[in-house]
Amino acid sequence: MASAMRDHSSMKATMPSYTPGPSHLVPSSSFFSSSSGPATWLYTVIAVALALLALEQSVYRYKKRHLPGDKWTIPIIGKFADSMKPTMEGYMAQWNSGALSAISVFNIFIVMASTNEYARKILNSPNHAEPCLVHSAKHILRPDNWVFLTGRVHVEYRRVLNTLFTRKALGVYVGIQDAITRKYIAKWLADSAQDSSPKPIMMAARDLNMETSLRVFCGPHIPDHAAKEITDKYWMITVALELVNFPIPLPGTKVYRAIQARKVALRWLEHAAHESKKSMAAGGEPECMLDQWVHDLQDPTYKGRRDFSDLEMAMVVFSFLFASQDAMSSGLIYGFQHLADHPEVLAKVREEQERVRAGDFEKPMTLEMMDEMPYLRAVVKESLRVKPPVTMVPYKTLKAFPISDDYTVPAGSMIIPSFYNSLHDAEVFPEPDAFTPERWLDANGSANQNPRNYLVFGSGPHKCIGIEYAVMNIGLVLADAAVLMNWDHVRTEKSDKVQIIATLFPQDGCLLKITPRQHA
Repeated sequence: MASAMRDHSSMKATMPSYTPGPSHLVPSSSFFSSSSGPATWLYTVIAVALALLALEQSVYRYKKRHLPGDKWTIPIIGKFADSMKPTMEGYMAQWNSGALSAISVFNIFIVMASTNEYARKILNSPNHAEPCLVHSAKHILRPDNWVFLTGRVHVEYRRVLNTLFTRKALGVYVGIQDAITRKYIAKWLADSAQDSSPKPIMMAARDLNMETSLRVFCGPHIPDHAAKEITDKYWMITVALELVNFPIPLPGTKVYRAIQARKVALRWLEHAAHESKKSMAAGGEPECMLDQWVHDLQDPTYKGRRDFSDLEMAMVVFSFLFASQDAMSSGLIYGFQHLADHPEVLAKVREEQERVRAGDFEKPMTLEMMDEMPYLRAVVKESLRVKPPVTMVPYKTLKAFPISDDYTVPAGSMIIPSFYNSLHDAEVFPEPDAFTPERWLDANGSANQNPRNYLVFGSGPHKCIGIEYAVMNIGLVLADAAVLMNWDHVRTEKSDKVQIIATLFPQDGCLLKITPRQHA
């Protein structure tokens, strides 16, 4: 063993010693940390990004399964580019691809439902899906707004609000609607006398609708300058409620501007609620919707919740404003366009008006008078069917939704029922694109025998609460216009093309040439 130790020592002694020279001054470990480090991180980042993109595609295909739709989605943004400028042609192509079809936008998985069966199933399945309107809606309307309630809480809340649309309440509103309509028609005629060239009715009708809504809802409790401020800013809310918008409300985005406009509107609506409570406490008679609400709450026989704060009442009114402004404006604009394009229908409306009004065209409108106008109601109903203001309402699945025997919509997905297809079903509405009010006058006709298809106002627990109010308002404006003015529609290549800004509007804004109507 000693010999072995000596041999080992000898070996060590004969090995050449290490002498550092100039070529060894750069240590190898330093080279790798300074050069290979960034490269390694770059390769790692690329690998992770590719893995995430692969995962995104895999998740999309897993959720989509056998549904029609793109086999692969554009990374991250999906169909966002197409959604920035939606077209009816694009929607029709998606609906025609299948009863259920799939797309993805910003990793939001969306199922489109095109048939009446699936649309009604979505609308009537509150345990599986809740309305989300559009992705930005909770930012704009506030997440604590009553429109996002579900279940029993929603049912109870809605029961309270139903009292705001009783026949008694509508009787209060109709006088306000008539007075404001006459005011605007007089203004349109005066403007036309100064400049007789055709002008788009779109924004003029929106202004009429906004003032009508604010005065019906808030009466004298909102000052004129506040009403103008809300009117001027409300367009920011409209454009932000497109189906797809940039999802984060950063300064400068549509959603951010809409939130600022909502804050202004809520501040004034809260003020109106406070003033209404003061007026009713002092013994005043109801002059508007807020007054009617407060008056009902003060009734000793009233059974239900009474503790509504000013802010809560303001949010309810704001939700009504949102529902009425865009949808009713769309319905009114297309009402003008349809009547101008069908003079034989307008002639029948005028005949009915002359009969009901007995030649007194200055007499204020009443509910009893409108009850005697079945043809006018058929005109409004048909106009809303041909060009429904809302073609679809997005819902969000609360849990896995087995919508068909062979497909379950994943939890957390957006699911969008189409109304348009139900309203243009040729089996229910022969010549579905034709404007034919007479189809609603036959009680035994297919239109009246298939109310399931008339989804203009939705269906189920979230069906529009103000149907009678909306139909009455559109009908009243068209009725007053029919007896007080003539209007010619100047058609362009864009008259029949649709622009989708939350609701439907003609691309040219509906150019009308307005003149006074002379009576014998």
